[in-house]
Amino acid sequence: MSDFKGSDVVSIRDLSKGRIEQVLALSEKMIPYARGEKSTKALDGRILANLFFEPSTRTRLSFESAMVRLGGRVIDVAYPAMTSVAKGETLADTIRMVESYSDVIVLRHPHEGAARLAAHFSTKPVINAGDGAGQHPTQTLLDLFTIRREKGKIEGMHIVMVGDLKYGRTAHSLAEALSLLGAELTFVAPQNLQMPRETVKEVERLGIKPKLASKIDDAIPQADVLYVTRIQRERFPDPSEYLKVAGSYRIDKNLLREAKKDLIVMHPLPRIDEIAPEVDNTPHARYFQQAFNGVPVRMAILLLVLGAEANEGF
Repeated sequence: MSDFKGSDVVSIRDLSKGRIEQVLALSEKMIPYARGEKSTKALDGRILANLFFEPSTRTRLSFESAMVRLGGRVIDVAYPAMTSVAKGETLADTIRMVESYSDVIVLRHPHEGAARLAAHFSTKPVINAGDGAGQHPTQTLLDLFTIRREKGKIEGMHIVMVGDLKYGRTAHSLAEALSLLGAELTFVAPQNLQMPRETVKEVERLGIKPKLASKIDDAIPQADVLYVTRIQRERFPDPSEYLKVAGSYRIDKNLLREAKKDLIVMHPLPRIDEIAPEVDNTPHARYFQQAFNGVPVRMAILLLVLGAEANEGF
């Protein structure tokens, strides 16, 4: 029986290096199922509750696709205004109610800490699909999976993270996980959007000394992976502050002339204008493959937290 069974996935800090490796290994086996080349009923009779209190395309749909590919079913809340939340129902009460209808809960919420609160009140596994500017652990796992598949390893790889590193929850989780797995890190951002000190301290605690920079040109030639994030208008308390930094970085063919031939460019999406469309057709672009990788990775996570990965000999 997997020691993952019944576990919550709230923060990447909840996962040991061994558990991360377990997810990545099972994700590899899930690829033909995610593509529809093989079929399975490993989660037949199980129900996933998708609770999304913030907009989402890739995360919500990939969780739905993952559950359906595994033979399970999905109940969905994508419009909170149509639920009792609009009447003032607390998150705790919503979770208590939803867990009685499902076997696993996936939650996206605008408030940091919401997933941890939900896990406290739920007897069923809770998977954090993003809580405010906090954590997004399943995005981190699919990012790790993408890097390892494309580069063959993570340890020793030089990952340059660029953009909104202050509010970008994907960047926080990923930086910590990459440090745990022995990658080299450079953080490129305007000073007021640089990686939070708490995350930098955690990276250093894990034995990695990250480089901090504001200019991307100097970082490109050494990069094995360029991880680009969107400047997130919705996270800024003051719109005028957003306007000061909007468009700070733009990845285009001209910039990539200085890059290694095997550099890969990643992005959690959606992008606005930080990656020029001309990059899409270069050998560097991996962000659409990265989005697909969300399906096998989330299939692996669902199998593990529901204790079903051994049912069909995966």
